[in-house]
Amino acid sequence: MMDLPPDQQERIVCSITAAIKYEIPANILLAVAEKEGGKPGQWVSNRNGTHDVGSMQFNTAYLGDLARYGITSNDVAQPGCYPYDLAAWRIRLHIKQDKGDLWTKAANYHSRTPKVNAKYRADLMAKAAKWADWLENRFMTADRAVNNRPMSRNDNVI
Repeated sequence: MMDLPPDQQERIVCSITAAIKYEIPANILLAVAEKEGGKPGQWVSNRNGTHDVGSMQFNTAYLGDLARYGITSNDVAQPGCYPYDLAAWRIRLHIKQDKGDLWTKAANYHSRTPKVNAKYRADLMAKAAKWADWLENRFMTADRAVNNRPMSRNDNVI
């Protein structure tokens, strides 16, 4: 991973740690992070008057929900892992509370509008499959450890 640019390293490390913290599939958060493609401090205008902010392109329409926790647009825009934690928290809420299959729920991060969600969902699934392969090739997971051999004390399990 050290051969990747620093911003991609941050995206990967922060996505994986946030996925673990919020108990969501890491490949899904990595796919959302790639799909959103934001950068710290970035503000992107939308046609509906809202903005997408920061690394995870958090829409300003959701800032009202975050304000009750003392979270501001500056928090969402900052560099580091906090924006990934916020995104993972929100995706976890979609997975737990929304209707539909896992992919539709995860795509609700972008939009609940069926046509928009379906397009995002299809791309998200393709990116998540790529990230699942990437993770499988680089990390010893509990599933691989159980299926391939007994785990040892020195295994790194995510």
